[in-house]
Amino acid sequence: MAGSRMRRINEVLREVVGAAISNDLSDPRIGFVTVTSVETSPDLRTAKVFVSVLGSEEEREATLEGLRSSHGVIQSRIAAETRMKRTPTLTFRYDDTIEQGVRISELLEEEE
Repeated sequence: MAGSRMRRINEVLREVVGAAISNDLSDPRIGFVTVTSVETSPDLRTAKVFVSVLGSEEEREATLEGLRSSHGVIQSRIAAETRMKRTPTLTFRYDDTIEQGVRISELLEEEE
């Protein structure tokens, strides 16, 4: 049962964080960002937010810095939209699974 509860919490946080990034943030460093997943710790004190960023390596790093500096705005949005006892501290990580998938596809095409 705890697994399904954590999945629901992670999904709600993913939706709220995604909405906050697209609607509430005006930092020019933040480019085109997609929140791919959220992993919340069992005690709900921390949450890793995995994001995919469209652009170059420099744009990716600038976007991650912008998100890190805006975590307070995002956390206040989480507090306003959820009924959690405590708002988790957010850390942002780049999700490279899309790049890995593209690389695997390219390797498979080369083999044919």
